Amino acid sequence: MYGKWILCGVLGLALVAVCSSYNGLVTLDETATTSWAQVQNQYQRRYDLVPNLVETVKGYAEHEKSSFIAVTEARAKVGQMNVNAEDAASLQQFFQVQDQLKSALSRLLVVMENYPVLKANESFLKLQDELAGTENRIAVERRRFNEAVRGLNQRVRRFPGNLVAGIFGIGRREYFDAEEQAQSAPQVNFGAGNQ
Repeated sequence: MYGKWILCGVLGLALVAVCSSYNGLVTLDETATTSWAQVQNQYQRRYDLVPNLVETVKGYAEHEKSSFIAVTEARAKVGQMNVNAEDAASLQQFFQVQDQLKSALSRLLVVMENYPVLKANESFLKLQDELAGTENRIAVERRRFNEAVRGLNQRVRRFPGNLVAGIFGIGRREYFDAEEQAQSAPQVNFGAGNQ
């Protein structure tokens, strides 16, 4: 008689443990998903600022078309991307396209340095500040995403979370990982544009 009650008690405790572990995993998975949405939100902010920046600069530097074209093409690629934060290859491609846009914007900013009137233009300065602030926000959101992924990955790998994660198909996520080029300092050459 007592054996049945003990067995029911053990099964009940096991069920509570599984439910608790599952709910914790779901919470961490949603946190990672939300963090990724914030990363994309900041990338969208940068994407939205680019046309205003390009149009402001165009008025001052009409003959610098190659820089405008590069920024416009990179922005178009970003706009066409569909990314799955749970797929490492999709994330890698997304970050490559974002890096192309960032590189094109950097070249555009170098062009803008050659136009003192533009550098003094209030709307340009405001856009430049907005863009710099957005780049900082992107860095913060990437860090938060990595922290959320770390929490999920730790739970997925620890016992008994690994058992529950396996049963319910909750897997590890990939971290944001910088491109190889980011590992070395960029070279700045002011001489080429000032001749």
